[in-house]
Amino acid sequence: MKSQKRDQTERAFARGYQAGIDGRSRSLCPHETGIARQQWLNGWRESRIDQWDGLNRMAQVQKLNNLQPMSAMASAG
Repeated sequence: MKSQKRDQTERAFARGYQAGIDGRSRSLCPHETGIARQQWLNGWRESRIDQWDGLNRMAQVQKLNNLQPMSAMASAG
């Protein structure tokens, strides 16, 4: 059960990060409350900070791809 919750929050973070890459507003968060909303907003915020720090879109996509295999390994173990 814990791994399922972890996967949902990691997925919410990744989707929020992708929304930030795409330049979408944080008001478009699909979650109304809870941990998933917070993780989505954390991902969105981190993406925006990365843009302000000078990472271009391709670097951000690479970062997102590097984050996702870690979650797959964590849920397999």
